[in-house]
Amino acid sequence: MDIKSGDYSARDFLLRVETRAFPLQSAAEFAFSTDCRRGDHELNPDFLHSGPAGAQLRPASVLIGVVDHGDVATVLLTQRAAHLSAHAGQISFPGGRVDPGDETAIDTAMREAHEEIGLSPDQVTPLGLLDPYQTRTGFRILPVLATVSPDLRLKADEREVAEIFEVPLDFLMTPANHQRYSVKYEGKPRHFYAMPYGERYIWGATAGILRVMYERLYAE
Repeated sequence: MDIKSGDYSARDFLLRVETRAFPLQSAAEFAFSTDCRRGDHELNPDFLHSGPAGAQLRPASVLIGVVDHGDVATVLLTQRAAHLSAHAGQISFPGGRVDPGDETAIDTAMREAHEEIGLSPDQVTPLGLLDPYQTRTGFRILPVLATVSPDLRLKADEREVAEIFEVPLDFLMTPANHQRYSVKYEGKPRHFYAMPYGERYIWGATAGILRVMYERLYAE
């Protein structure tokens, strides 16, 4: 199967992951690497993650689930619950911190997706990994790329997730939809990507990771 420009099916996504993403076996290597070239700091050269000076980044993982709808595909996203103390109401991928019981970050992504949105592991096929992504808040996120069965049986954990929804892959992988904004934060401009989709405002680390996904898989 050849990669075709303008093809945003799950089959084309699978081929792009196979030829352009990091293999799943790299999860162990990434777990011990301190190199994190991608992240919020790319648009903010004076970036420093919050926390004590010299503190290590906290490992986390997210699942980028591409739902196979035949000739088209979508990406699973969530809106975080409004009562959360951190990132309330923001749009994110299913995911979270690596727990001691997780053998790899892949296990983290699968476990968190099951806990947050009820996504059963038997509906998910992990395919590969994106570059680790460093956030301003001190996390080092490993994105796990996967295809997801369209016969979804989902249920949001209301303690964490307000809503589950899908966004077309072609919208997210079109660079014209990758807008750059800036706001004043602690007296300095903070720059970030945003991908407004209807009434949804996808921004921050989620948009940054999607931009990394575009650059690694879809940019020619």
